[in-house]
Amino acid sequence: MCGRYTITVTIEELMLRYDIYYKYPARYSPKYNVAPGQQVMAIVHDGEKNKLGELRWGLVPEWAKDEKLGYSMLNARSETLADKPAFRKPFERKRCLIPADSFYDWKGTGKQKQPMRIMLRSKEVFSMAGLYDTWTSPDGTRISTCTVITTEANEMMVDIHERMPVILPREAEALWLDRSITNTDVLRPLLKPYPSDDMYAYPVSSRVGNVRNDDELCIEPLSLLL
Repeated sequence: MCGRYTITVTIEELMLRYDIYYKYPARYSPKYNVAPGQQVMAIVHDGEKNKLGELRWGLVPEWAKDEKLGYSMLNARSETLADKPAFRKPFERKRCLIPADSFYDWKGTGKQKQPMRIMLRSKEVFSMAGLYDTWTSPDGTRISTCTVITTEANEMMVDIHERMPVILPREAEALWLDRSITNTDVLRPLLKPYPSDDMYAYPVSSRVGNVRNDDELCIEPLSLLL
């Protein structure tokens, strides 16, 4: 699964990475412990160019009666996207990229769970495959939300967790964002585990379990904190 992640680069680096050349969201700041329910950075394509904006993490389908449904829609299993009413239409028409430079998961069981930071060996920003939707509340307020798609764990991740976010190869990002593609059979081959050899993980402090902790100490290797 994916329940916490980081995006620690500057806004300028983020814009350069995704070829965005307009005024950026003023509220952006590097994040070391992004959590469900928060506003997160996401990239969509408007038919002409990439756009960077904020979506709330936890997808609320347009047909939902209550926005609380979003708390159970943090992740979407790649294997069943076409079967779930909440994800079927977004899979066809409302796809996004959620930039990150690492994600956290917990290794072990019970009280012995050890938080791990997982990232690319290159330490570069990567794109998690996401879906988004817009829900309108009874008072007319529009809320745009998203979910992170997950797949089975690769060989490196399987010792930590059985699931992992879908990380798209850079060359596949434009295809994922292309709004003219509504045939999901074209997209399904992208929803696979990222190569193990290109990733690594290391233990970090249990402080990442508290959403109020959002600083560089969250990503320090555990050995440096002892």
